[in-house]
Amino acid sequence: MKAWWHREHPLAHAPRDHPGADPAAPVDRTEQSAMLDVTLIRQHPDQVRAGLRKRGADADIPAFLALDDEFREARAAVERLRGERRRISAGIDVRRRTDDPADELRAEAKAQAERLAEAEAGLAGLAARHQEFLDALPNLPDDDVAAGGKEHNEVLRSVGAPPAFAFPARDHVRLAQELGLIDYQRGTALAGNGHWIYCGEGAALEWALLNHFLDAHRRAGYEFVLPPHLLTYEAGYTAGQFPKFADEVYRVDDRFLLPTAETALVNLHRGETLDERDLPRRYVAYTPCYRRESGSHRTADRGTLRGHQFNKVELFQFAKPGDSDAAHLELLARAEELVAGLGLHHRVTKLAAGDTSPAQAKTYDVEVWLPSLGAYAEVSSVSNAREYQARRGAIRYRPAGGGKAAYVHTLNASGLATSRLVPAILEQHQRADGTVAVPEALWRWGLPEVLGAA
Repeated sequence: MKAWWHREHPLAHAPRDHPGADPAAPVDRTEQSAMLDVTLIRQHPDQVRAGLRKRGADADIPAFLALDDEFREARAAVERLRGERRRISAGIDVRRRTDDPADELRAEAKAQAERLAEAEAGLAGLAARHQEFLDALPNLPDDDVAAGGKEHNEVLRSVGAPPAFAFPARDHVRLAQELGLIDYQRGTALAGNGHWIYCGEGAALEWALLNHFLDAHRRAGYEFVLPPHLLTYEAGYTAGQFPKFADEVYRVDDRFLLPTAETALVNLHRGETLDERDLPRRYVAYTPCYRRESGSHRTADRGTLRGHQFNKVELFQFAKPGDSDAAHLELLARAEELVAGLGLHHRVTKLAAGDTSPAQAKTYDVEVWLPSLGAYAEVSSVSNAREYQARRGAIRYRPAGGGKAAYVHTLNASGLATSRLVPAILEQHQRADGTVAVPEALWRWGLPEVLGAA
């Protein structure tokens, strides 16, 4: 049986469902929405290979170029045969009006139809191979992104200092249990490993964080949306997660549960051409995130640090290409400001190419310090996909001064994810008596100044 995301799956060819789209028109991704610009691959194959190798990936570009030539020749041949079919059909129509049976033209039309059917079948096979190759290509990293894996990540800055305790510090799991904030045992009983239940002041802390983040982003001009949690294959494809990671999501019939709100937000304008005067479009969303991946019993994965479901506020922008670098830094500043506002020691890291998501060209991580681990944990991933996702989703903008429509750039940032922030707050703000000081920024949401105080 084919995988559910296979090209023959009906979702793989779902009609575009944006306003004004023809619901009967199939999605034609060939060339118009290739992930990487096919012209770039044709004209600068060495540049493409160099970019892929920075990720530790490689692709047989010469073999693709040979396939590309064959594909384009086959497509041109099909168009010639279709033109010939139209010519023959027109001749039959003319002869019919004079009561001429046009037997020789009808015989020619039949033979032409057979030749066309054979040529179209050959073209379909080439097109599938052509698209399969393009689907597998990740985005090219920016020039200033280091080659290699996470060992080559670059720490750009560190803010504040790790807390120094004059008492035996507790870890976040112990603090959460002793203060009655999180019930790990019942969460596992309800849903299995990788799940937990926020309780009492723990639930209030979680909800206060989400309210605090949403309020800050709305005041900054981001439009608040609550997207559906069940998405179609086309949504995952546009985001750059499918087909490669299609087996890593939770399936529900012919839909999947979103792994991050980014997957929904990038599709808000799928198939649309926006007006330049409406850019940037800035959105903020809250959703739970559903991931098949989960942690282990390792210390680094305990508690809420890694699970199958967690809460996150997500920021997303559709920007003009010339503005996307500034937009990227603005998103990073927003994420970092929130972490700093919670009084947390953190750092900002620029990821190396091999540690960057396949759909992204450049990523900064904001990472909080966890004293019990003696390590940092990412709470916001701030990324610029350039035009990679826009090509997959056919998202363009029309220049205000006229001219050809161009692809937008798409950017996203966690703003923020809470499942690692809560452990960081508990550990960094703990006190000798086992209580935890609540960051002042959260008091307005009904939390006490101290968790666990008598």
